[in-house]
Amino acid sequence: MAAKKTAAKKTAAKKTAATTMKRSTAKSTTRTTAPRNASSGKFTAEERAAMKEYVKELKASKDRDEQKQRLLEAIAKMEGSDRAMAKRVDAIVMAAAPQLEQRTWYGMPAYAKGDKVLCFFQDAAKFKARYATFGFSDEANLDKGGMWPTSYALKKLTAADEAKITALVKQAVR
Repeated sequence: MAAKKTAAKKTAAKKTAATTMKRSTAKSTTRTTAPRNASSGKFTAEERAAMKEYVKELKASKDRDEQKQRLLEAIAKMEGSDRAMAKRVDAIVMAAAPQLEQRTWYGMPAYAKGDKVLCFFQDAAKFKARYATFGFSDEANLDKGGMWPTSYALKKLTAADEAKITALVKQAVR
């Protein structure tokens, strides 16, 4: 009789342990995101401004001339060397692929094929970087092997840089 009571206690103890284990496992896996006050969930003022600009772009007319005007206004707002590089990049891109539409993308000068942005220019001051960036979206046909660059840092534009941008834009449009 004592053996039956001991066996029953062991069985009950195992069930309790299993239930406790299930509860603790369930509790530990319920939270999959960072707490609300974590810094990873906050956007900088620059990022929020870019998102607001993107919403304005979505609401804007699809008129090609209006889009081009928005691009020129975005370039005009840039500071010194960034403005000069953006003007030069605009000329290079439009000479390499005149079929692209000039527009803005998150407030940055961009070039699209239909509704899909292929490439863009990001001035250094926009996100307080030490260099401007000329980048490509995943819509650009730049695939080369298993890995390839999608953006390039620009401190100044040389003739070699201009030739490279021309070749990349032509490849992206294919």
